[in-house]
Formats: sequence, structure tokens, C-alpha cells
Amino acid sequence: MSAKKTRVRQARDAAGPYVQRLVEDQELRANITDALEAARKAYGRVANGKRPARALMEDRKVHRDLRKTAESLRQASETLRGRRRKRRWGRLLLIGLIGAGLAIAFSEDLRKTALDWLFGAEEEFEYTSTTTPAEEEPAAASEAT
Repeated sequence: MSAKKTRVRQARDAAGPYVQRLVEDQELRANITDALEAARKAYGRVANGKRPARALMEDRKVHRDLRKTAESLRQASETLRGRRRKRRWGRLLLIGLIGAGLAIAFSEDLRKTALDWLFGAEEEFEYTSTTTPAEEEPAAASEAT
């Protein structure tokens, strides 16, 4: 009996921090409650007696409920483990800007498209002189004779 009591005690000690966190953390409880409610709704729509496979494949409400269940469970898991997923929008934006700059630098067509988009299409320029060309002097004609 002592081996069984030891295993129970070890399991209780291992689960202790998680149970304590569950009791203390309101956000964790809310995530778990949301996940259970969404799962219950999805199950109710699938188990209504009308072709459950079709409901899983085509019913958007089931998809929404399952997605909400997964998201809530993921958030609860992160909260329970004490880790938060960091949003790295700045890093993503920087990588995107560097990629766009390199693409414009190495692609002449993309560069022309970007310039046309920014400053408008380039107009064809044809130069026509408003002055008439100078006539040849008569002295040049007399030298030829």
C-alpha cells in the first residue's frame, strides 16, 4: 500500500501548481470555460442526428465553434505554462520592408511599376524646336567655286 500512496502523493505534488494556478487565475478559468462551451455547441450541431460527417465538412458554425475551442485551449495552455506568445509585428514589418527594398533594387520592372504608381505614368517627351535653323552664309557658297 505504501507504494500506491507514494505514487498518489507524487501525482498530487506534480499537479499542485497547476491546480493552484487554476484556482487563482481567472483568465485561465475563462479560457477553459470558453473552450468547453464552444466544444459543447459544436458537438450539439454535429450530434443532431443529421449526417454528422456532412456537418463537420460543411457547417460553418461548427467550424467557428471548433476554431474557438482550439484558440481558447491554446490560450489556456500558454497561461498555464506561464508563457505568453509575443507579438512581433515590428520584426515582421522590418523584414517586409527589407524584402520589398531588395525586390525593387533587383527588379527593373518592379522599380518602373513602383515609380509609375508613386509619380504617375511617364509621359513620352518629344522635343520640337521653336527656332528655325540658321541659313548658310553666302560666303561659304563662293568658296566652293
